[in-house]
Amino acid sequence: MSVQTDLFQTQAWFDNLRAHGFVEEPVYLSVAGGPVFELMRMQAGGPLQALSNFYTCLYGPHGPVDAVSAADWSACVDQMRKLPGSAVIQLQPLDASSTWLSALEQALHTHGYWSDRYFCFGNWYQPVSSGGFAAYWADRPSALRHSVERGRRRLDKAGTWCIDIATSESDDLDAAIGAYESVYARSWKQPEPCPGFMPGLIRTAAREGWMRLGVLRLNGEALAAQLWLVHAGKANIYKLAYAEGAEKLSVGSVLTAALMQHVIDIDRVEEVDYLSGDDAYKADWMALRRERVGLLACNMRHWRGWFAAGRQVLGRWCRAFHASSVPGPSGHST
Repeated sequence: MSVQTDLFQTQAWFDNLRAHGFVEEPVYLSVAGGPVFELMRMQAGGPLQALSNFYTCLYGPHGPVDAVSAADWSACVDQMRKLPGSAVIQLQPLDASSTWLSALEQALHTHGYWSDRYFCFGNWYQPVSSGGFAAYWADRPSALRHSVERGRRRLDKAGTWCIDIATSESDDLDAAIGAYESVYARSWKQPEPCPGFMPGLIRTAAREGWMRLGVLRLNGEALAAQLWLVHAGKANIYKLAYAEGAEKLSVGSVLTAALMQHVIDIDRVEEVDYLSGDDAYKADWMALRRERVGLLACNMRHWRGWFAAGRQVLGRWCRAFHASSVPGPSGHST
């Protein structure tokens, strides 16, 4: 899947992030011409950063990146280094396998930057093969399949239950957002630092055709809610929550299975992505893992660049030294 088609590189994503995604609003900057980089700076003296934060699961440029020449990449970096804070450039989270990232690094080196990649988080995902949901489900661990089956039986005994999946602006968005927020407020999760972000994202997703907002109700009460975002052949599992106390009914797993069936058999996606984090349960739902990385680029013609590069190298050395000195099982250093 090419970078420019990913949902997290669309203008609609960046627009909602700017409007609702920051507690303290940064200074927004951009580089245009060929690839378009949405950038920001949080404070005077701070580095030039990707327009991303804890709401972002993948970052990259939007625009025609696949056909950009080396000269165009050089011109792009030339624009970047003229922006405030560009002595240090930090971009994350990134797809380490993307062709644009290597091209950008080469252009940065040409302009006197030193760069280093670093680990951000693990990313579990599932390529969808032929056979639809039935084939996918048959490959899941038996413990997961049995948990979902038991959850459905318990829900049957507990009363009348249903799953609604809202997919467009023609659905009652106010009711869907209300159900999602009600579940989230009664879940184990901390309140959103930016309360307007999720309603804004849901409305954006409905307008853009991305939205798959599933709500599981028992006797009319919403007990679980999940927002999946479908775009360019990929289903992104973005947010999920269930009301505390409902875990004994496996409502989260039951709802995940229903949404999985929807995106595989109805949307016919090619990939399902659990986005950020190495939570143990994700390995039950997904077959493969990859890593998202960050890129630190330091202008070695500027003292801030030298300082940041030195700190990065020293940090790596300290971590490597600490890892080599941790006692092994026998009590000796490994």
